Amino acid sequence: MFKKISFGVIIIAVIAVTIFLVFNKDGQSDAKYTLVDVERGTIIDKAMAIGRIEPENEISVKSKISGIVKKIYVEIGDKVQAGQPLVEIRPDPTPLEYAEGKRNVEIAEVALNAAKRDLERTQNLRDSKHISQKELDDAKSVYEEADLRLKLAREKLALIESGRTMIADRTVESIIKAPVTGTVLSREVDEGDPVVPLTSYQSGTELFSMAPMTELVFRGTVDEIDVGKLSEGMEAEIKIGALPDAKVKGTLYKISPKARKEDNTILFDVEVALTEVGSELLRAGYSATAEVIIQRKDSVLTLPERLVTFRSDSAFVELLNKLGEPAESLITTGLSDGLKLEIVSGLDDSVQVVQRPPKEIK
Repeated sequence: MFKKISFGVIIIAVIAVTIFLVFNKDGQSDAKYTLVDVERGTIIDKAMAIGRIEPENEISVKSKISGIVKKIYVEIGDKVQAGQPLVEIRPDPTPLEYAEGKRNVEIAEVALNAAKRDLERTQNLRDSKHISQKELDDAKSVYEEADLRLKLAREKLALIESGRTMIADRTVESIIKAPVTGTVLSREVDEGDPVVPLTSYQSGTELFSMAPMTELVFRGTVDEIDVGKLSEGMEAEIKIGALPDAKVKGTLYKISPKARKEDNTILFDVEVALTEVGSELLRAGYSATAEVIIQRKDSVLTLPERLVTFRSDSAFVELLNKLGEPAESLITTGLSDGLKLEIVSGLDDSVQVVQRPPKEIK
């Protein structure tokens, strides 16, 4: 008898629980919502570019003479003025080059002595009026040319031997000087290293790279989806990974007209000029992201975008009706930043919107 009663109680309890779950499922779900205020705020539509901070103009310093690095005057990070010595190159001619230099001087001396004797004879003949003035002028021209050839041969030999000579009151030497005022970014040679000169048919050995660090830019890439929204002159906010508290602002001034493909993604190169750096010390090569401001709206009605349902080119939110139950209401939306959405019409800042709990994943 006791077992029958217990079994009956269990059956009644199971039936009661089932009925409760079936008939109260929707009501329980409706009861689990919260209300979110419609607020006024700022919405900014941005396009993100990924890149790094670089000097606007980075200069590669090279030598126009060959030789061996004799002395280095600067180190990485040094600030130098235009014309300041950077490195001295000691000429290191081959035996053939040195022999040719010496012999060219001797040949030029022989030619000059011969031209000098010929000029003296021609002058005597002219004084005796046996030849014309033109013949004397020709002899003078030959002598002057021979003199110039000797000077040239001696200058070449001096450069080969010591790396220094004087040409027309100007000192030509093998000390490489800074072409601009700036900071030394890298040093590619050490004392004793050979140097290949920069010529019209070879690039030459890079000695240093330097740049004015007061003229920095952001260079990066944007996705093809965003590039159509960009235009030169737009403001940008630059975030630097190594300086999380830095506030750097800039202006977009260059958008590449041609895309390039990288890892199966179409990208466009962009450049942003830094306009406000603040007190932070920026270094060339810092990785950074630039958020280019496409459109900005201040003091507009905003709502989290997750509360808006889009259907058939229309937008809806849930509001409480007169009975206190959630009901859909049509609204008009505007600018979005991916998280917040501008409400153009259909709501005001005194309304609260129903926020449903997230659906459980089973």
